[in-house]
Amino acid sequence: MDGNIEGGPSTANSYWKIEAKPPTGRYARGWYCLGASDLYKDGKPHTLTAFGTKLVVFQGESGKINVINGYCPHMGGDLGEGEIKGETIACPFHDWRWAGDGRCTLIPYARYVPPKARTKAWITHEENKQLFVWNDPEDNPPPPEVVVPRHEGCFDGKWSETSWATWVIDTNVRELIDNMSDLAHFFYVHGGGRFQGPSYFKNIFEGHIGYQYMEYHAAGSTPTHDSGAAFHGASQDLAPGVFRSEGVYYGPAYMINPQWSNMGGAPTDIVLFNCHYPITPDTFMLQVGIMVKHDPKLTDEQNLVRSKAISEMQQGAFYQDVHIWKTKTRVDNPLLCHADGPMMPLRHWHDQFYCDVADIVPSMTRRFEFTANLDHANSVWDEQIIENLTRDKAAGLDVDIAVKAPFANW
Repeated sequence: MDGNIEGGPSTANSYWKIEAKPPTGRYARGWYCLGASDLYKDGKPHTLTAFGTKLVVFQGESGKINVINGYCPHMGGDLGEGEIKGETIACPFHDWRWAGDGRCTLIPYARYVPPKARTKAWITHEENKQLFVWNDPEDNPPPPEVVVPRHEGCFDGKWSETSWATWVIDTNVRELIDNMSDLAHFFYVHGGGRFQGPSYFKNIFEGHIGYQYMEYHAAGSTPTHDSGAAFHGASQDLAPGVFRSEGVYYGPAYMINPQWSNMGGAPTDIVLFNCHYPITPDTFMLQVGIMVKHDPKLTDEQNLVRSKAISEMQQGAFYQDVHIWKTKTRVDNPLLCHADGPMMPLRHWHDQFYCDVADIVPSMTRRFEFTANLDHANSVWDEQIIENLTRDKAAGLDVDIAVKAPFANW
């Protein structure tokens, strides 16, 4: 008998019992984005709560951005209330000077600094005009193959500046990660049951990288590219009526998600940065950055308006997830059906970041592939769209009763 079935399989009152253990206090190993680098380049110290503690971020006179623990080990002063002096942050309590490598370099009223005067210094990195810190419960440095990829669109002048939206989410980060394989929620949550569901969906998990390939095909459109492999063109290289998204997690917390839309006669290229860092085991900071490639046919002002509108729409889609997370419960043993995505293989892949390196088992990093068969789902979804829109129209709403892809009006 399945241990999750209460009442026994042959009884009329059998039911699935949700199981949920509290999240552990361990934070995943990997690179974490703390937002746009420029936020920390104003000559002031900045504090934030992450990984269950307070951190202070400051830029020394050399230009390097440093991250160290936020409380002074001397008497507990808040370094975020201190002053940047040269390459150090000075504690407001007794003026102890702390360098970016965690060493106390000066105590003005003392002849020498105690040899043990060190605090935790976090490994930092700047890429894509963003600031990253490395977290590892074992205090090991990042292995050479675990890097933050560079996206040239951040530097080549052909794209808008990244537009950021942030939310503090009062739940464990697993709810966000589950979206990687939750193919059906794209129809019910993001499409509202009134726009077409995904036409193609694939996951690949290998090493520390997780992939989500997803497409929408407008009625009558036929892709001319290989949907199961990375796409290296531009939106106008797609067949008319095709939208493609490639969300790629590089570790547990940083996704680069290029999107291409050749719908509605307006080819559009987007890059979405989906990143988070944990505040506590039950709270995380969600950060969503959007870049839109300039349309050469538009003026600078028109491109600015266009990128702002697209960014707001994309960020609004994340808020649809936030609304769900606010009211759902944690489920360790989801009752899945054959048409769901590979939720448990996704979680198994993600578990590698929560254990010691020596405890990673081969199945966590071995290549795993899943491609969904969406024929039945889409036939049902199309029927639901017509039903929902017909009901909306009967209620007096101004709607066009037709099956449309969610990006057709870009």
